[in-house]
Parts: sequence; C-alpha cells; structure tokens
Amino acid sequence: MKNILVICAHPDDEVFGAGGTIAKYAKEGYSVDVVVFSYGEQSHPWLKKYVVIETRVKESKEASKILGIRKTLFLGLREGKFEEDVNKKNVYEVISRIIKRSRPKKIFTHSIDDPHPDHKSVYSSVLKSLGKSGYECDVYSFDIWNPINIIKRKNPKFYVDISETFGKKIDALKCFKSQKISMISLLWGVYLRVVKHGLENRTRFAEVFYKVK
Repeated sequence: MKNILVICAHPDDEVFGAGGTIAKYAKEGYSVDVVVFSYGEQSHPWLKKYVVIETRVKESKEASKILGIRKTLFLGLREGKFEEDVNKKNVYEVISRIIKRSRPKKIFTHSIDDPHPDHKSVYSSVLKSLGKSGYECDVYSFDIWNPINIIKRKNPKFYVDISETFGKKIDALKCFKSQKISMISLLWGVYLRVVKHGLENRTRFAEVFYKVK
C-alpha cells in the first residue's frame, strides 16, 4: 500500500499542484507514479508537434528525477479535446486498470473548481475510473488556476508539511524551460500558497489538498 498515484492534465501540472508532496512521499519510501492526459503539445503551436512533445517529455523526465517519481505515463489525449478523446481512447478503462494494478494508498488530481476545462475533465475522469475499478482509496484534489480564498469548500483539508522538499518542487519547475509564460503567471502563486498554508499548518511551507473521496 506504499503507492501514490498522481493524475493530471498536462506536463508540469503534477509539480505545480503537488510537487513538494510527491518529493516528501518519495523520500519516505513510497512509489509515486504519474499519469498525464496530454503531452501539452499546443503550448507551442508554431512548432512541429513532435518537437514540442519530445521537449515536454524530456522536461517531465528531468523533473521526475528531482522529485523521485518512479514512472510517468502519457495518455496522449489532445488538449482541449479531453471530453471527446476519453471515449475514443477508452480512458476510463485505462485508468481503471492502472488504479487496480497500482493499488494506491492515495490519488491526487485536479480540483473540480479549477476554471481550466482540461483540469475539470481530468477530475471527472478520475472519479469515474475509480468507481469503474471497484477499488477504494482516498482521493485528494489540488489547485493550480483557482483564485485564492474565493471558492470555499466544505471538504476536509489535508495539509502536507513540505518545508524540507519545497526546494525540490522549485528545482523541478525550473526543468520546464519551454513554459516560461506559465511560470511567470503561476510561480508567484506557488510561493504565496505554500507560505499561506504553512502558516495555517504552523510550519514553514505546506501544500493543502481537499479530500473528495
């Protein structure tokens, strides 16, 4: 049961949402696997698709080494077309098999409150796939594009002290050199969140997740 599964929409989402927690679990001897729905190929539409895919996969592998991720699987869905592709590629069945094979103690994924449609789609797909698998485990959601302190949830909060692994989270984010624009727009929020949640948890830095199952 020392397995953790992280399921996200695009390369780098797992680091933004749960990088410090991933590194912490890996340090404690857990096996952490990541499933990414797309290659994030639309981030550079002026380049050939295969070039973008190779770049983003390489960046993900570099970040995975830093965080201690055991394996990252890309499903190859098209960005912005998740709702259409989950049926074409039988994604519910694929994720269901991954869950049954991995038997994770916890699953981390996107929040239903996230305004990004791909993130919402992943959240729904994870819960549907888990139900299909018949496997029981805790599911926690993380924020990426969510406005801070605007949406209040009644779900239980799960705080993780990442004071010792926050540096690894930042180092892993630096691997995604092709994503300079998103880094500029999101990185300030990363620092703000971990400090805020750290104060709430009476520690230096913390990541917070919402228990959805």
